[in-house]
Amino acid sequence: MGLLEALGTVLVPPLCAACGRLCEDDGWLCPACARRLEASAPLRGAGPPGVDCAWSSAAHDGVARQMVVALKYRRLTSLSDPMAERIQRLLPPALLGGVVVPVPAAPLRSLARGFDPAAAIAAALAEGIGAPYEDGGLLRRTGGRRQVGRPRAERLGRPPRIRATGPAPRSVLLVDDVLTTGATISACAGALRGAGAARVVAVTFARRL
Repeated sequence: MGLLEALGTVLVPPLCAACGRLCEDDGWLCPACARRLEASAPLRGAGPPGVDCAWSSAAHDGVARQMVVALKYRRLTSLSDPMAERIQRLLPPALLGGVVVPVPAAPLRSLARGFDPAAAIAAALAEGIGAPYEDGGLLRRTGGRRQVGRPRAERLGRPPRIRATGPAPRSVLLVDDVLTTGATISACAGALRGAGAARVVAVTFARRL
């Protein structure tokens, strides 16, 4: 840690990304929130259409939900590292393999945020597991409304339009921050399979039940 960073830590002590209490050292969670997150069990299932398996490191509630909110809406971009670390630590080895591909964000939303949460998590995960990383250019949204805030029936009935810009890897680890209805991930899987993917495993930090 450099002198300026150390001084900043003294002047502005690190706060928990979930509850706002003081953290120890340079941690992103206070001990209580870290314990609550650690107690959250991963979720695994068949997943939405087009996906061979869907896996999430935690349910989208409590500490996990607050971390997603902090990353996406408070722009605490460094949270992508501990989120990816949790995925790496808990993801079953049988699901590993292939190229890590992030779910593309809606263009206007990504522009407004100044970063892409799914891409940040995916890049950190790829580095952690030593897998090839596709930097976000393979899948593109070609229009349509963003999914956030839309009713479940509308999300499923009118999924986002996503296309592949080139040939897809045979095996893909498709990464997003949250799995909700699965409409976006299913649209991505369809585009990947149409471009040549034979195996698509969806991995997210959290899953909304």
